[in-house]
Amino acid sequence: MAKGYVAFILHAHLPYVRHPENDSFIEERWLFEAISETYIPLINYFEALITEGVDFRITMSLTPPLISMMSDPLLQNRYINYVESLINLSDKEIVRTAGHHEFHNLSKMYNQKYRNDLFIFRDRYKCNLLTAFKRFQDEGKLEIIACAATHGYLPLMYITPEACKAQISVGAKVYEKFFGHKPQGIWLPECGYIPSLEPIIKENGIEYIITESHGILYANPKPVFGTYAPIVTPNGIVAFGRDIESSKQVWSASEGYPGDYDYRDFYRDIGYDLDFNYIKDYVASDGKRIHTGMKYYRITGKTDDKQPYNPDWARNKADIHAGNFMFNREKQVEYLSSRMDMPPVIVCPYDAELFGHWWYEGPYWLYSLFKKIHYDQDTFKLTTLSEYIAANPVMQVSSPCPSSWGYKGYNEVWLNSSNDWIYRHLHKAAERMVELANENRTAVGIKRDALNQAARELLLAQSSDWAFIMKTDTMVQYAENRTKYHIGRFTRLYNDIKENNIDEGWLRDVEYKDNIFPELDYRIYSSTPVI
Repeated sequence: MAKGYVAFILHAHLPYVRHPENDSFIEERWLFEAISETYIPLINYFEALITEGVDFRITMSLTPPLISMMSDPLLQNRYINYVESLINLSDKEIVRTAGHHEFHNLSKMYNQKYRNDLFIFRDRYKCNLLTAFKRFQDEGKLEIIACAATHGYLPLMYITPEACKAQISVGAKVYEKFFGHKPQGIWLPECGYIPSLEPIIKENGIEYIITESHGILYANPKPVFGTYAPIVTPNGIVAFGRDIESSKQVWSASEGYPGDYDYRDFYRDIGYDLDFNYIKDYVASDGKRIHTGMKYYRITGKTDDKQPYNPDWARNKADIHAGNFMFNREKQVEYLSSRMDMPPVIVCPYDAELFGHWWYEGPYWLYSLFKKIHYDQDTFKLTTLSEYIAANPVMQVSSPCPSSWGYKGYNEVWLNSSNDWIYRHLHKAAERMVELANENRTAVGIKRDALNQAARELLLAQSSDWAFIMKTDTMVQYAENRTKYHIGRFTRLYNDIKENNIDEGWLRDVEYKDNIFPELDYRIYSSTPVI
């Protein structure tokens, strides 16, 4: 009998990027890269595990922006164009690298991969990968959990409680629409937790959350078992804490597995390495060099003299690292189980895009690890968090500490000198949205449409991604523009609604561009329930 459990949680999220007005918008590639490098590889390996009779459990959050983009016909067609372009590029690379054995084999590897991506996406799943994830959930291998509507950072939003209510409630409704039932758990964006969120979480029928380690370690009263058992709050919300040791082994590029010298180097890409005239049709439309996804070098070490990537070496190393991770969890569970009166659970949450996009071998590492866990040990089992709750319903009552999984563990990433200017605009817009909802509880026709679009623009402006990008100093102009565009559109809608002077042509154009949440009801922002 297993002495404990390990729970993997992959947080799958991307900001909502959809630009129908432009045939080639570079930021849409964030989605296309994630589909080819993370989501399809995960689907392939989950399918392989099921085919091979390997019992496994894993949890994923699929956020509403990601769900909306993955189900959008415009973006689905653009992904097909993207992967067909890569097939064409890899065809050219097979010819170009014919005199270089190692690069030639890699070019053929990529060509086969992209052709398989196209088959999986277009032919097997009819352009909607959500059906694959739903099938894994229906088969009991995957638990999908919800997230807030646009991944808004809730601790800095609670100055207007109705704004937090809208983020969580809309997120839960999107989940139910696509997966057919209410979510049991929710990934609070950036693991951003404050106690004030609990009544909203409970109101939406959600049972559990995941917090950063110190959210549990500094809970009141202090949890007896630290992060190795969940706690339940006085409001009845179960809270799991991230395990520090297992997390660092995976996500740390300097101390964890992804930095191994045999793994593929993310930063060396033919989009930067090759002659511009050769590569120009595969980079940005303005001529800016970008990552194509075709990378021929391994990390090698802290040197500019990179050596060719060897997939066999990388897979062998991934097998070794999978064995190491399993061994460490065995020893961890053996130690903890001897000191606890309930089975410990090691909670391992990661950004899903680490697996495949940043760490190319990551999806295979999971596949190898799950097989080893199934066949090579009996100390612990994989579990989902809802399964653990069902099997272990008795928990310590304690209140988690406000926390996030950002740098230094609190709010600094999303509130600092690079991005603090956004909040006076976000707070004012939220205040105005509540005002509009309270004043127009029975709006119909174009006024109702304008109110719904105002709510949509506010939600999009609140995405935590924009503040994060400003802090990390990558694509800052785009993040700033997105914040300004959505606040600007909201402000115009607010004034037009107040003045009863709505420009229908402009409204329909904005609805077409920002078409997320088609069932959104602006009255979610009402201060009192709408009957």
